[in-house]
Amino acid sequence: MLFNSYAFVFAFLPLVLAGCFVLARVAGPVAAQYWLIAASLCFYASWSLRYLPLLVGSILFNFLIARLMAQTPEGRRGSLMALGIAVDIGLLAYYKYTNFFVDTVNMVCGARFFVSQILLPLGISFYTFQQITLLVDLSGGAAGKQRLRDFGLFVVFFPHLIAGPIVHHSEMMPQFARARYRFEWENMAVGATLFTVGLFKKAVLADGLAANVLPIYMDAEHGNAITLIYAWGACVGFALQMYFDFSGYSDMALGLARMLGLKLPMNFNSPLKCSAIIDYWACWHITLTRFLTAYVYNPMAMHIVRWRHAHGWRRGPGPRGTVGAAVGVIAAPTMATMFLSGLWHGAGFTYLVFGLLHGCYLSINHFWRLYRPRFWRNEASHERVMRPVGLVLTFVAAAVALTYFHAGTVAGGNDIVAGMAGLHGIALPDVIDSRLPGLAARLASLGIVFLPLPLPALLALYGWIIPLLAIALVPPNTLQVLFDYAPAITMPLPYARDRRIQPLRALFERFAWRPSAGWAVAAAALSACGILALNQVTSFLYWQF
Repeated sequence: MLFNSYAFVFAFLPLVLAGCFVLARVAGPVAAQYWLIAASLCFYASWSLRYLPLLVGSILFNFLIARLMAQTPEGRRGSLMALGIAVDIGLLAYYKYTNFFVDTVNMVCGARFFVSQILLPLGISFYTFQQITLLVDLSGGAAGKQRLRDFGLFVVFFPHLIAGPIVHHSEMMPQFARARYRFEWENMAVGATLFTVGLFKKAVLADGLAANVLPIYMDAEHGNAITLIYAWGACVGFALQMYFDFSGYSDMALGLARMLGLKLPMNFNSPLKCSAIIDYWACWHITLTRFLTAYVYNPMAMHIVRWRHAHGWRRGPGPRGTVGAAVGVIAAPTMATMFLSGLWHGAGFTYLVFGLLHGCYLSINHFWRLYRPRFWRNEASHERVMRPVGLVLTFVAAAVALTYFHAGTVAGGNDIVAGMAGLHGIALPDVIDSRLPGLAARLASLGIVFLPLPLPALLALYGWIIPLLAIALVPPNTLQVLFDYAPAITMPLPYARDRRIQPLRALFERFAWRPSAGWAVAAAALSACGILALNQVTSFLYWQF
């Protein structure tokens, strides 16, 4: 069962909300909390009852480790934390990477090892990382004694269970302690608006574009050379599909939590408006970036800094530092972190390419910020020139990396990227040649060829891309529209103060959300469009990572 399904919208969600509100009023918030835990486990079991014991067992094991750590002096918790993390990572590695590892060994060594296909448990990456954050924070004394019902809801709360956001105990445990789980009009209005907008993004925008993008990727997988116009359409199209798919999921997750009087952290903040890849990752899957920075990048970088100091290399990175220091302290941990990020996203070489490309992008961006002041000192001039240039470079770089993310094989991704570079030439549907011979002759003189390709498919592809690109770049995002009602724990800057691309700012500020008849009609229209588009349920692109 997914958020974008009739079963969820018309059965599961109304039943969960009604049961929660009635129990909270009749028996108190503790009963409502147990109801939410049971509902979340049913939500998970609807995907596969087979893996429900794995989820429950993981929760009980980590809760036991957390209780033992809370009873152990702070300086002696490290071994318990290491045990808990080792078991968590071991389970994740077994279910997610065993088949990939065996297939790779067979390919490299010519071996014939066989392991039956292991089905990846739903959301295992997310609930594993979430429990690791709690164990690490407990080890440092940042979390206190846990109650089983709080711990259980922290892990299985259905709005964030399958695809995040990855939350911290400090963000959720205090909310569970004070939550009343009562019906409140403001919470329902804000939550329903978020859910409705997210459903529209997913079911109408992302899925509508997907139908036009997928055939090009399928052609690439079958070894067909993808020419320039189609390659760019596939690359940019999937970048926008991923954008609206994940943005839609993030809005829906926030909306579901808010209906229950709870808030999740912001996980998506208009990354395509960013003019640097560093800023892009600060706005794309924000809680994953936060996790990787705090628990992977920072420990590696600090270890390298201490190692350099111990060996007498005290000059660090910076405008007056050495390139070697920048490589060691910034580039090396960045590449390692993004390699692990790619591996986390999926067990396949395409995901590793995705991660390593972003590692290269981030390293180059960090180097630019460090050494640019040496030769370009005028900040105003740099801002004026590089903001629009950086916007385009960041979008293209992210889109190229996402091409490998979506491609079934590295060869398929290479085919599309080569087509974007013009290495496969330029082709147009031959209907242009027959209906517009004068134009076709001029185009042919430029090296453009005409092939039996469907013109309506090409027009539909770019007919989706152009308006969706405008939607991603121009208006404020959902959280900025709802800024006055703070639907998330962390919020973006209000649109008036957002320094990124801001066309038509004054116009959009007039449309800030409020509980009004106009917004009710708009939400109802978006809801109707989203529900009517649910004739074929499609998975969220992040749902099984």
